[in-house]
Amino acid sequence: MSVPAGGPLRAGSYLGEVPMQQTVQRIGGFLAGMIIPNLGAFIAWGLITALFIPTGWTPNETLSALVGPMILSLLPLLIGFSGGRMLHGVRGGVVGAGATMGVIVGADVPMFIGAMIIGPIGGYLVKKFDEATEEKVPPGFELLVNNFSAGIIIVVLAIAGVLGIGPVVSAISDAMGAGVDVLAENRLLPLAAFFIEPAKVLFLNNAINIGVLAPLGAEQALETGRSVLFMLETNPGPGLGLLAAYFVAGKGLAKATAPGAIIIHFLGGIHEIYFPYVLAHPIMIVAMWAGGLSANFWSVVTGAGLVATPSPGSIFAYLAVTPSGQFFNVIMHVVIGAAVSFVVGTLILRAFPARDMGSEDEGASDGNVANVPGLG
Repeated sequence: MSVPAGGPLRAGSYLGEVPMQQTVQRIGGFLAGMIIPNLGAFIAWGLITALFIPTGWTPNETLSALVGPMILSLLPLLIGFSGGRMLHGVRGGVVGAGATMGVIVGADVPMFIGAMIIGPIGGYLVKKFDEATEEKVPPGFELLVNNFSAGIIIVVLAIAGVLGIGPVVSAISDAMGAGVDVLAENRLLPLAAFFIEPAKVLFLNNAINIGVLAPLGAEQALETGRSVLFMLETNPGPGLGLLAAYFVAGKGLAKATAPGAIIIHFLGGIHEIYFPYVLAHPIMIVAMWAGGLSANFWSVVTGAGLVATPSPGSIFAYLAVTPSGQFFNVIMHVVIGAAVSFVVGTLILRAFPARDMGSEDEGASDGNVANVPGLG
């Protein structure tokens, strides 16, 4: 069986029979179904973070208490609910969200990837259970069976999340940090983008920056007065280029929310706001690699550096820790990263378009996987 180029991709098709572009669209469309409809919540978190954290625009200790619970619990739960709902309606969403609590408890970093894995698994399992027991439940016991089956599936998946996801995420974090450390020691810093950009999208940016780059950069700054290591993870350029590419070549909700995300990211310094745009269309990591690699190469060649880690990573914080005589090199570091990621990102979005996720209900109205964007 073959799928005509440009034709619809039906549920049940084998990936080996599908052209690469449709395969990418299929996977990206499914991930987008979990991420893009929740961008409003991401933007709300980004605004609260940019405004109220100690280094924000209007620091407020009371209101900044919202930041941690939102990114650690609320946002992963929304993603897990969306993933389960896409496969089996609201019932699947409830199971997906319940299962997501397991991965939240099982790790100390934001569990967006874990939610994107276990949420759909929860929806799939409860869907298969309902199919297997359809018309087999005695009259009057439907509500009891439905509630207990969902509860049991949630318990099993939550336990699996606590015991399985935490060690995996820790291993990924350690591997990313070790990779950056090796490149720094061997003067191969431009290549650090291949580790840093995926780590950032997995919300391991603080582990990479604070755990690896900042200590090494501090030692270097004591000797030379500046360090390029402070610029590798904090550069707002590639993220700016990515969001601009979505604004120019994206569709639906991603395109509509990109300008607001640009303000939060570039001016507010909250890089996490652009991570969902990559998770929704994973091939866009190539644009981030291109922007990061180009900017890092420029800075290594010109000897650019900062005197400390900019916090948060906004353009204002960047300029505030730029040493005298380095403004041109530092600004070009940001400009090059933005320009390259924008060009590459725009080309990718035109070659492999992200699905239009303007409707939150698309693909989830009846719990049929054939209607999921990218799968139907």
